[in-house]
Amino acid sequence: MTKRTIHSVIIISLLLFVTGCISSGALPVGSETKTDLSKNNYRIIKANARGTDKGFWLLGIIPFASPNYANAMKDLHKQIDIEGKSASLANITKDKSTLYLILFSVPKIIVTADVIEFIDE
Repeated sequence: MTKRTIHSVIIISLLLFVTGCISSGALPVGSETKTDLSKNNYRIIKANARGTDKGFWLLGIIPFASPNYANAMKDLHKQIDIEGKSASLANITKDKSTLYLILFSVPKIIVTADVIEFIDE
């Protein structure tokens, strides 16, 4: 190997070591129930309830904190009060966005859902 090739390998190795790979690997975990919402057996308690979680990345590539889907869902459940009710979340959406600034970026996960309560027909 030439001296230039060795320097290239060392530089690439250092870059890979510094930047690394980021993967949350998290999958939404929960139970799924099939319910017919085409009938008049529910009412909407709160439309477009939101939960968010934010992170912080230095220079847009070095993560200090990454946003987490589970934390966004936890925040969503704090926003609503369904304890003791036969209620559920419907029309759940998950959005990701990132605010890029000069020296850092702020990634964000937003979970939006409609809170519905089941009523007797």
